[in-house]
Amino acid sequence: MAAKKNGFVDIGDGDSLKTTKKSYEQDEKLINGKIKDRKNGYMKSTQSNGSTPKMTQVEGGGLPKIDWSKYDTFPGSFEKCSLLTAVLTHVGLYVLMFLGFVNQLIFKPKAATEKNREGYAPLYDPFEQFFSRYVYRRVRHCFNRPICSAPGAEVVLKEWESTDHNWTFKFTGVERRCVNLGSYNYLGFAGGEGAEGGCARAVADAVRRYGMAQGSSRAELGTTPLHLELERAVADFLGVEDAIVFGMGFATNTLSIPGLIGPGTLVLSDENNHASLILGLRLSRATVRVFRHNDVRHAEELARAALAERRWANVLLVVEGVYSMEGSVAALEGLVALKQALGLHLYVDEAHSVGALGSTGRGALQRCRVLAAHVDVLMGTFTKSFRAAGGYIAGPRRLVQWLRAHGHAHGYAHSMSCGVAAQVLAAVRALDAAPGRARVRALAQNTAYFRRRLRELGVVTFGHDDSPVVPMLVYTFSKMAATVERLTRAGVATVGVGFPATPLNMARIRFCLSASHTREQLDRCLLAVEQVADELGLRYSRRRPLAEPRPS
Repeated sequence: MAAKKNGFVDIGDGDSLKTTKKSYEQDEKLINGKIKDRKNGYMKSTQSNGSTPKMTQVEGGGLPKIDWSKYDTFPGSFEKCSLLTAVLTHVGLYVLMFLGFVNQLIFKPKAATEKNREGYAPLYDPFEQFFSRYVYRRVRHCFNRPICSAPGAEVVLKEWESTDHNWTFKFTGVERRCVNLGSYNYLGFAGGEGAEGGCARAVADAVRRYGMAQGSSRAELGTTPLHLELERAVADFLGVEDAIVFGMGFATNTLSIPGLIGPGTLVLSDENNHASLILGLRLSRATVRVFRHNDVRHAEELARAALAERRWANVLLVVEGVYSMEGSVAALEGLVALKQALGLHLYVDEAHSVGALGSTGRGALQRCRVLAAHVDVLMGTFTKSFRAAGGYIAGPRRLVQWLRAHGHAHGYAHSMSCGVAAQVLAAVRALDAAPGRARVRALAQNTAYFRRRLRELGVVTFGHDDSPVVPMLVYTFSKMAATVERLTRAGVATVGVGFPATPLNMARIRFCLSASHTREQLDRCLLAVEQVADELGLRYSRRRPLAEPRPS
């Protein structure tokens, strides 16, 4: 079993758990909040201006400088809007909030006032409470929409209406079939498309044999031969020694990270990391410093500054393979170079990239030509590409053994349903066959086509050209709601995203592509987007369209 050294599982050490008095004293200082600029588990970076700290500028703490020209460090396309667009977006937001304040003063609902709370902390943050009632409520009809079909290439929406300004809703009895650009179905296994690969039969057989649920955690009576077979298959698929699977993707990060790191660890976290990573880091009580999104040079500055402090035995980089709100791919080649040059650890969340990137679906590591052995902790989920639920942690065998003994999910969370395990196992095996590899190619082709056509339309999209997550910027809440409404009427189901998932003035429409989409379906969606862009004025981009690829 790996040793947990100074708050981090050191996979290179022996079996004993070594914790010194010095580390405990250091941890106590962190817990008591004696670190300057630390808030909610985060330590504010003092190198925000992009300058290298003076103490590391010459020798970098005794370590040589990294020549970033040798590595692919492209952070993704993040076209900035014009000054006029930024001003109008802010003005529109402030007007909306002002009208909300006026509404609250004149028509104050009873629910807005907390009663009998003397001596207690408030139940709700005042701004979040106001925002939910008077800003989010206006566009609430665009979220939480129920569906009444399997979420395949197409999905059936159950329509509803409100007669009290989105305070309550009622169903209209109308159902609308739409092209599905909102669900995570990258490889097209959802909606019955995976039946020909044996997935449906495997799930039915597993449920008949093991039942719908195990009624126990994995550490007690929740482990079946199917779980062990799945863990072996995942490890072989990723090219690592071992893997452990969990029943919930979000909990894979939230409950595993506290078992790996503690107060003595410094974490360098990408500013756009998922909420599950952020919550896991907070629960671990590790010190966190945030670097700019996909900026390996800023990560290097923070890492060198941390090493120069000589107080952290372990420094951990935490990133995602594909960022779900930006559509960008982590600069893993540069991050691995940084890890090896400075002696850091690397944790990669491949929730949106495993199955969706790489020539054979091995994820962002394969796409970036990075060996799995160069990443300390590989995390992923089965909810995006594999038509299932749950997640995994993969890596060296001693790391996985440590998680089995100390991870909260293995000991306390409910075991993954055997039906789900059978679905994942069948999907993983399908990717090693010709039909599975065809799915990966189809997704890559659909992604390239859809992104190129959007750029020709003149709308702003974020991320890398091969990312199946395609954010289209609309900037304001009102345009986000109007876009979702019009696309739905045109038969396109998609997702609008705004604050708090994005900055207040960076609302967007997020398209999620699938291998099961036909070119005809994508053309229908693009025609609808073009019409909405003309009506609402969404052609913000000032970039030139991509050139048409030449036939090979």
